[in-house]
Amino acid sequence: MDTRRLLRISATALAAAGLLISGCSSGGSPSEASASDSASGSVSDPAALKKYYEQKLKWRDCGVPDFQCATMKAPLDYAKPGGPEIELAVARKKATGPGKRLGSLMVNPGGPGGSAVGYLQAYAGIGYPAPVRARYDMVAVDPRGVARSEPVECLSGKEMDAYAQVDQTPDDQAEVRKLTESFKKFAQGCEKRSGTVLPHVSTVEAARDMDIFRAVLGDRKLSYVGASYGTFLGATYAELFPKRTGRLVLDGAMDPSLPARELNRDQTAGFETAFRSFAEDCVKQADCPLGQKSAADASNRMKAFFAKVDARPVPTGGDRELTESLATTGVIAAMYDESAWPQLREALAGAMGGDGAALLALADSYYERESDGTYANLMFANSAVNCLDLPPSFTGPDEVTKALPSFEQASPVFGKGLAWAALNCTYWPVKATGAPHRIEAKGAAPIVVVGTTRDPATPYTWARSLADQLSSGTLLTYNGDGHTAYGRGSDCIDTAINTYLLEGTPPTRGKKCS
Repeated sequence: MDTRRLLRISATALAAAGLLISGCSSGGSPSEASASDSASGSVSDPAALKKYYEQKLKWRDCGVPDFQCATMKAPLDYAKPGGPEIELAVARKKATGPGKRLGSLMVNPGGPGGSAVGYLQAYAGIGYPAPVRARYDMVAVDPRGVARSEPVECLSGKEMDAYAQVDQTPDDQAEVRKLTESFKKFAQGCEKRSGTVLPHVSTVEAARDMDIFRAVLGDRKLSYVGASYGTFLGATYAELFPKRTGRLVLDGAMDPSLPARELNRDQTAGFETAFRSFAEDCVKQADCPLGQKSAADASNRMKAFFAKVDARPVPTGGDRELTESLATTGVIAAMYDESAWPQLREALAGAMGGDGAALLALADSYYERESDGTYANLMFANSAVNCLDLPPSFTGPDEVTKALPSFEQASPVFGKGLAWAALNCTYWPVKATGAPHRIEAKGAAPIVVVGTTRDPATPYTWARSLADQLSSGTLLTYNGDGHTAYGRGSDCIDTAINTYLLEGTPPTRGKKCS
């Protein structure tokens, strides 16, 4: 799997669901930071933020050619800005020229839990279109609790292995109890290892950190490209700081107005749509392990395979077996990018023939599991942010049982497992501070919202909804497969976004690309 695809896969949320330039211009006064507070991360004393907005970063070599890194400080609790601090990892790659610099372009790959610094160094800083990199300093900050920014930790590698293997399609009360106990153990591990930071990793707080970074870089307005969850982060920034919002691209948009259960059910339907597209392609291929009859027949064979693995896990040639939950995760991982479909066909053929190693490798890439058995903190941060941003989908197993028909209607292939996976926040040790709400960001400059018609993780309906909510939102549609659209091979999409980033001109309303 190439680095670009791996980054795209690992930086998206597990269903349970990428220098700005104004040179020496002022970054804006911290007293404006409370102009549009939300419930979480509100500022009680804006003047106390002055030292953060005026801090000077000590840039150093990252160990990656042409990139510089630094550490930025922010208050742990914005309600108590004179209290404990948190240190955030930031990075940049200066504009390469030619042409007049436009400032900094901040990127975030999503998750929540994806490393923005890692994404910058491995892809955005070298893979974004050359004209964009020529005129922008490419910059990133790992959100609080993520990767290099005081990461949330929950389980050891062996404990995470066990967690990832737990049956998420329980057939009886004993299996329900085992699943709920795994969620409780996960939550307790997070509280034990990361109790100090856990209440302060909300999207609102991360957006406030972005504004400090914007000011420290010397930019009057934020220019930003956010993918997947990064669209919610960007929209939240626009809500908090509409007058400081510059050129924002929100690619693979989330809908902030939906409660967690509806988000999870919509995403479940999104994976079904993506799998149907895969199945329609698969049955046309000579090597399709799901047969050549029809997409409907392929779906039935997929369900039958999951049921078979549920009863008897598949050997992998190592010390771990391919369980149903891992097999499902492996299939879901390949739904993010249609270029992974050949790899999925090969992995399924192997697993159906008695060797689950390749499908397990897909699941491991999704979880960011290393070959030595250690895990990045992607899934820990993912739960920490999601469970803080919204009240849980369910209050307990009984509610999941009642909701199963609607999830299975949304996805006959994945519905049951994704419904039970949505129980994870029920046992979270920190009460949610966020709530579903519309984001209008009145007064913000034009914002481009990008939606892909067969996006598995962020359904197209979410992009349409966010574009409608934003007072200055413009929807750009990609008629295609995979998660997000920018930089994925559509000249139409890339030209529209590049023109917006370089000239400030958003696409015409209703523009569609394929």
